[in-house]
Amino acid sequence: MRGRTPLPLAILAALGAAFVVLPLVALVIRAPWGDLGSALSGAGASTAFRLSVEVSLAATAFSLILGVPLAWVLARSSIPGRSVLRAVVIVPIVLPPVVGGIGLLAALGRGGVVGRWLYEAFGLQLTFTMWGAIAATTFVSMPLVVLATEAGLRSIDPRYERAAAAMGARPGYTIRRVVLPMLAPQLAAGAVLAWARALGEFGATITFAGNLEGRTQTLPLAVYQARLTDPGGAILLSLLLVALSIAVLVAMRDRITQAR
Repeated sequence: MRGRTPLPLAILAALGAAFVVLPLVALVIRAPWGDLGSALSGAGASTAFRLSVEVSLAATAFSLILGVPLAWVLARSSIPGRSVLRAVVIVPIVLPPVVGGIGLLAALGRGGVVGRWLYEAFGLQLTFTMWGAIAATTFVSMPLVVLATEAGLRSIDPRYERAAAAMGARPGYTIRRVVLPMLAPQLAAGAVLAWARALGEFGATITFAGNLEGRTQTLPLAVYQARLTDPGGAILLSLLLVALSIAVLVAMRDRITQAR
């Protein structure tokens, strides 16, 4: 029910909104708009933008492919230790990203627990490659898909599935035609949040994949590098990230708000 907001809550809400909006407004005020064309048309910026889009979309796809089945297990299975598994799966949300990058190095680096075997058996090395950047961003973004999907699965009334089964529907058909359509808002919300997280990922990427221009340097890494030599260019690249994120979130606002 919507009504008049109590004054104390309104004041705190205004302060909260100002705290979030102020840095963005400051970027707009401090941006050297006269250098916009050269900053965004440079080879480094355009390549970083392309890599950011490719890496974030790939990470979102892998997050959905791996995260949705994992959420199903957490929401619908009776395996022992589900609470522990859930805690481990969502750890990347609260873990410092650089720690995640170090963990990926220990696991998938050339001399890592699994990475050594991958390199010796297949000559596959993830570190300092675009696939390494995708692995790092998937690591930090997949938990958002898991959380949104699990919440959606738990909110679906199981009577719909029982009714479909009573009418002779196979489990696969029930999932495709009953569960997934009802789960669509949560899937969309999880995908958008995972994409936004992947787009802004920095710590795990630079630790595991490095900051190699044209290979692993995404926009956040380009902003970091530009900040050291060209603060104005860093502001303009930051605004590009802000604009891209806001555009997608606004376009998907209905899907996100429907996810309950």
